[in-house]
Amino acid sequence: MTIEQNPDQAPERPREQDEPPADSTPKHAFEQTAQELSARTPELNFLDPPPPSAERVRKILVAGIGNAWMGDDGFGSEVVKRLGEIELPHGVAVMDFGTGGLNLAYEVMRGYDALLILDISEQGGTPGTLYVIEADEESIDGSIQDGDTLNPHGMDPKTMLRFVKSIGAWPGKVVVIACEPHTVAEIGFKLSESVAGALEPAVQLVLETIAELRTDGAYQPQPTE
Repeated sequence: MTIEQNPDQAPERPREQDEPPADSTPKHAFEQTAQELSARTPELNFLDPPPPSAERVRKILVAGIGNAWMGDDGFGSEVVKRLGEIELPHGVAVMDFGTGGLNLAYEVMRGYDALLILDISEQGGTPGTLYVIEADEESIDGSIQDGDTLNPHGMDPKTMLRFVKSIGAWPGKVVVIACEPHTVAEIGFKLSESVAGALEPAVQLVLETIAELRTDGAYQPQPTE
């Protein structure tokens, strides 16, 4: 029987009887055996929890408030100025809101783990005395009745916190660092000597408070006696 061959097709090279067949495995095939792979790869147990990730960065807002035109009421703004000269940890934002309480409320709504307010507070102590006050969410009335008005330029910290609570944006922690004023009833751009002398201690107190607010323990419920 005659087999016709296509003249355009190259003749097939005869293969010797002892010649092994051509390797049909692609060159890119994975050549490691399962035993070799298991020797190099540690055993994985998918029921185990994932490895811990990097430490969570706490978002902290340091807010200076007060009227710089009213003498010692500019305490918060002055502390903010000094903090601006210091390199603070990642996640810490420092802003001067002046008398714009509503602007502060809107900023808090962006989502912070902690709010640190810098203000004055008349507690009856010696002028220049520093106070650390933690705001209790339960003590803040978050109800705003129909007809209530909010003055964006006259919103004091308590009213601002009422507004924040009413919309469900209360931070995990709210701390106030306040200074006992000497003069707030007279117009003036200069702090009293007593309050001016408290600025550097206030900066150090803010830094210590920030360090505490960056830890998980600051957000754990305190045991009741």
